[in-house]
Amino acid sequence: MNPKRLKFKNRSGLELAAHLYLPADQKPSFFALFAHCFTCSKNFSAVTRICTALSQNGIAVLSFDFTGLGMSEGEFAESSFSGNVSDLLDAADFLTKEYQTPKMLIGHSLGGAAVLYAAAEMKEVKAVVTIGAPAFPGHIRHLFTDSIDEIEKNGSAKVTIGGRPFNISKSFVDDLEQKPLATFLKKLRKSLLIMHSPQDEIVGVENAAEIYNAAMHPKSFISLDGATHLVSNPKDSEYIAEVIGSWSKRYVVVDEEKPVNDTRGNQVFVRLSGEKYTTEVMTPNHHLIADEPTEVGGADLGPNPYDLLMASLGSCTAMTLKMYAERKKWPLEQVFVYLNHEKVHLADSENPENSSAKVSQFTRIIEIEGDLDAEQRQRLLEISNKCPVHKTLQEEIVIQTMLAK
Repeated sequence: MNPKRLKFKNRSGLELAAHLYLPADQKPSFFALFAHCFTCSKNFSAVTRICTALSQNGIAVLSFDFTGLGMSEGEFAESSFSGNVSDLLDAADFLTKEYQTPKMLIGHSLGGAAVLYAAAEMKEVKAVVTIGAPAFPGHIRHLFTDSIDEIEKNGSAKVTIGGRPFNISKSFVDDLEQKPLATFLKKLRKSLLIMHSPQDEIVGVENAAEIYNAAMHPKSFISLDGATHLVSNPKDSEYIAEVIGSWSKRYVVVDEEKPVNDTRGNQVFVRLSGEKYTTEVMTPNHHLIADEPTEVGGADLGPNPYDLLMASLGSCTAMTLKMYAERKKWPLEQVFVYLNHEKVHLADSENPENSSAKVSQFTRIIEIEGDLDAEQRQRLLEISNKCPVHKTLQEEIVIQTMLAK
């Protein structure tokens, strides 16, 4: 099940907790690093959703907890923005040694500013993505403005951010103030994608404009219209991953040979991927997503299992009618198949309350377009019942199940 839990040590000897999201075929196009937002963690919902979706697009992604956050060792009060940047560099070294050198960095909020700094020291990185990033790291001072005087006076103060208490040190604040991005962005020779919501109330969209104007081409801006700063809507996370996946193909050079999905000699390979019920379905040459609807706890990122079963019957029906019409040279132009599934009682059941008295009923409605007469249409209706999936569903089916060795 994605993600794979890992640990690595930073240059201070502290153990940092990480998640590695791998494509189901285990042959990623390339590796990327994800830096989470200020005081967040690798388990933050937007992080997990974006990383999961990227892995489903063939990109392996490592996300990790910065020093003192989540499951990583260290004290947050003793951390700094510069320390976050060095943690990113150490994470990249870990990926290089254990897997593959990352070619793309992705950062959310303050993590976006961190990846811009880290990218300058990573020659192998070809692309950088920021999501709701501040143009000036010191911007986050507004999150603890009421405690600035106490921080200046006592050297630190306990502040509440997102409902959680954190100790903010003066050295952390001072470090933020010394990191203006505009001074080096013109020297950053990386492809840059800036994503920001016009409705962001935490880090205003003007920050995206500042980053864009300071950077050199190639650079792109994507408006995340309607999204919150924390990307709380799952649909926004899915959109972000889709855009990153498409955009990166232009700037990250990968092996042009399409990796063959590893189904281990089987026809289909299925695995859970994500926080809940999101499931990846792999065939030797294709990749599908299945899920459950949100009302039963799923993320609704794909059709549910019964939808897929009906899709199998419907697609087989349409293909069978097309093949038959081509052999007969009939002017069939289009086939539409509408399907529904329900459990119904057997008409002759003596005990209708018994669960065995119910059977699965698929209702299939076929709409045919083309210059066909009534006899041809009736024949096509008969042929629909001869499609291979239809016949399989009506056969006595034996399912053998065993544990993998």
